[in-house]
Amino acid sequence: MHEEIAGNAGAKVLLARVQDLIGHDLREVEQVFLAEIESGHPFVGEVLAHLTSYRGKRLRPMLVLLSAQACGGIEQAHLVLAAVVEMIHTATLVHDDVLDEATTRRHVATVNSRWSNETSVLLGDYLFTHAFHLTSSLGDATACRMIGRATNVVCEGEMAQVADRGNLSLSERQYLDIIEAKTAELCAVSCFLGAHYAGAPRSTCEALDGFGRALGIAFQIADDLLDVVGTESKTGKSLGTDLQKQKLTLPIIHLLAQSSPAEVETLRELLAHPSPHTRATLLPLLESRGSLQYARDRADEFTVSAREQLASLPDSPARQLLEDMADFVAVRSA
Repeated sequence: MHEEIAGNAGAKVLLARVQDLIGHDLREVEQVFLAEIESGHPFVGEVLAHLTSYRGKRLRPMLVLLSAQACGGIEQAHLVLAAVVEMIHTATLVHDDVLDEATTRRHVATVNSRWSNETSVLLGDYLFTHAFHLTSSLGDATACRMIGRATNVVCEGEMAQVADRGNLSLSERQYLDIIEAKTAELCAVSCFLGAHYAGAPRSTCEALDGFGRALGIAFQIADDLLDVVGTESKTGKSLGTDLQKQKLTLPIIHLLAQSSPAEVETLRELLAHPSPHTRATLLPLLESRGSLQYARDRADEFTVSAREQLASLPDSPARQLLEDMADFVAVRSA
């Protein structure tokens, strides 16, 4: 559970602080989540039961709840919205595993590898529709509109990434636009809604939106680094899928920019015809050219930007946890 920040020094201490502050609320969010997607159909029930071990991330629900706590307090609407953003995020993971042909996530078999691509696509759809159904239960057009817009942006970002597979001329700016849409948007709306439904003024809601957006970008850069340098036994998911699917990430973009024309041609050939050995071949080059460190530094820059967005909030345990979570998100790549 909470694998975004697991595995780092001090992570257990941070998680203990999260549990002390909002642990009860997180457990209530889980109950809202499970009650909404419950099914009496045996096969659907079996797949959903598998999903409880397949899911591991709770970053977005934590962002909703901590933003709310930092702005006045957690209400019932926050529990519902935290479950909604987790459903949307989980749906994107289920669909991503189909696109990436991944076989493992959170140390268990992906839905597509255990059952089929058809099951995964329909499960993702099931989660999306339940998320919107649950949002409508609040009876507030603001939540429906913002969740709907954020989901549109996430899906657009995913499609843009698919369209740019094999685009070996992808720029850093294009890469950042993609990850802002597919990852950071949901983090941003989680923070905004947490503040909004706690009664915070518009300026505070926008500051927390900026915090979530910068944190989400830092998180995705760190995640993309793990795809290159991580080990499956530690991350619990299939690695190297970005290279196999010809998705350019920041370390590769930097490496291409730092290479001579002749070296670029060699790299392009390697990237255009990926093999199980591509990652091992690239690692020494990424290290020697400073591409891994460049990506880590960029993640750090977005972490600093995220923390700056919290300056207007009064000091509180919730604000401190948001700041510390931003730091841990970035060091996942270390």
